[in-house]
Amino acid sequence: MNYNERLQRVIPGGAHTYSRGSDQFPENAPQILDRGEGAYVYDDKDNKFLDYGMALRAVNLGYANEAVNKAAWAQIEKGNNLTRASMIELEAAELFVDLIPSADMVKFTKNGSTATTAAVKLARAYTGKEMVLRCADHPFFSFDDWFIGSTVMNKGVPENIVKQTQMFKYNDIDSLKALIDANPDNIACLIMEPSTTEHPKDDFLHKAQQLCKDNGIVFILDEMITGFRWALGGAQQYYNIEPDLCTFGKAMANGFAVAALAGKREFMDLGGITEEGQDRVFLLSTTHGAEMCGLGAFIETINFIKQNNVIDHLWQYGEKLKQGMSELAKKHGVEDSFKMTGLGCSPNYLTLGKDGAPCFGLRTLFSQEMIKNGVLMPWIALSYAHQDAELEQTMAAVDKALAVYKKALDEGYQNYLVGKVIKPVFRPQN
Repeated sequence: MNYNERLQRVIPGGAHTYSRGSDQFPENAPQILDRGEGAYVYDDKDNKFLDYGMALRAVNLGYANEAVNKAAWAQIEKGNNLTRASMIELEAAELFVDLIPSADMVKFTKNGSTATTAAVKLARAYTGKEMVLRCADHPFFSFDDWFIGSTVMNKGVPENIVKQTQMFKYNDIDSLKALIDANPDNIACLIMEPSTTEHPKDDFLHKAQQLCKDNGIVFILDEMITGFRWALGGAQQYYNIEPDLCTFGKAMANGFAVAALAGKREFMDLGGITEEGQDRVFLLSTTHGAEMCGLGAFIETINFIKQNNVIDHLWQYGEKLKQGMSELAKKHGVEDSFKMTGLGCSPNYLTLGKDGAPCFGLRTLFSQEMIKNGVLMPWIALSYAHQDAELEQTMAAVDKALAVYKKALDEGYQNYLVGKVIKPVFRPQN
């Protein structure tokens, strides 16, 4: 029995995140990984791969960063989880509030889904309304029903909850206005990422925020991905906007499990205990939410980002990567099919068929060929550990991969692909 079969036998989906499942990778991808160091991961046979998955974007410094690991271990030796709030818990909260422009208060937790769902619950408590408006162009917000009910994988979600979440388009203020006009008295909150593959256009974020203010809607920015990548203070600092509530996670502790709900005091304090006579809101209460090793890792991650200008490096490396991959696509005559998009700090590649539509077959083939050349690139997540040597290795791999890609584009990817085509996570059937 191989690793994939063993994983599928004991773990639904074969992994604890669908994005890590075997249906997300080509046949030749490593079935299991043993460790990561810097920008590289190693499988069970010690085969080495330059990695651009970076733990689903959770690692922004590099795997096993020595300073971060030492900071986490120092907190483990202090007990890791105590009976009352810890010193490191206070230090981390004060640091976070100092860093994030909109944050007067913060609640730590272990994963992003918990944080976004808490934000939605807080908005409903504050407004007394139920409906959630969420951006259709942003792929994931939570495993909870309020979000999953709005996807094609909504089996198991009650119909009344499905109807409570409605979708608008990013950079399309008219689509948002239409939703608000159609539901004038029952919208609790709007939630979206500040940006993903493109910048907001025509002052979109600020116009959306103003619509929320005018209609009594809580404005939430989900910074799971943008946080500590766009700018040290998040994309809200980069775009000069302060939401009512915001959520962070992913790269804030270089792979350690730390996420956060933060925001203005008038909203966050609803989950507090100091206001006599105030109705209580059960906001977040997690045994491991303030686990000390993760918060120590968070503080040291911020120190490392500041000392090494990590944010600038991500933008600069990403721009070089985009330019280099685009030039190679042109060299091989596939520039209309293989396109680089996204922002410098968070690039993306598109694989398009001859009809101009996204083609999963070609994407699987490109990933397969990159793996043949020692690079794991299911998507592109950058880290400080990606330096000049890694860029050179990547370009060499892309050059070889696109040579095969060109043949596949002319003759059909089926003639070059080994195994099954990768599938979208959100699909109604396996």
